[in-house]
Amino acid sequence: MICPKCSSKLKKVSVEVEDAKSKAVGYQCPNCDYLTFEPKSAIEVIREIKEKESPLKIKQKIIKLSKDRLGVYLNQDISRSLNLKGGEEIYISIPDKKRIVLKIVN
Repeated sequence: MICPKCSSKLKKVSVEVEDAKSKAVGYQCPNCDYLTFEPKSAIEVIREIKEKESPLKIKQKIIKLSKDRLGVYLNQDISRSLNLKGGEEIYISIPDKKRIVLKIVN
């Protein structure tokens, strides 16, 4: 395969994805770091991650905190089920344009 950005030969790579057992197979350019994934392996990784989703889903509104800041209050059922306390730290990741993943720092 050839890189669409710089026309270099792409190198096959296996990528570990958090919360998935399977690795995603992709092709990366050694010159410009362009990366693309094989659809079959990407779909398998997404399927594995979706299987681990929690059945607890609560609809909430995003609130405006100040001029450039938005926020979300965590419902008491969520904070109680995860044993969360004020001031605890979390990691936030964005796997796609429709999902935000919060991970509690231990």
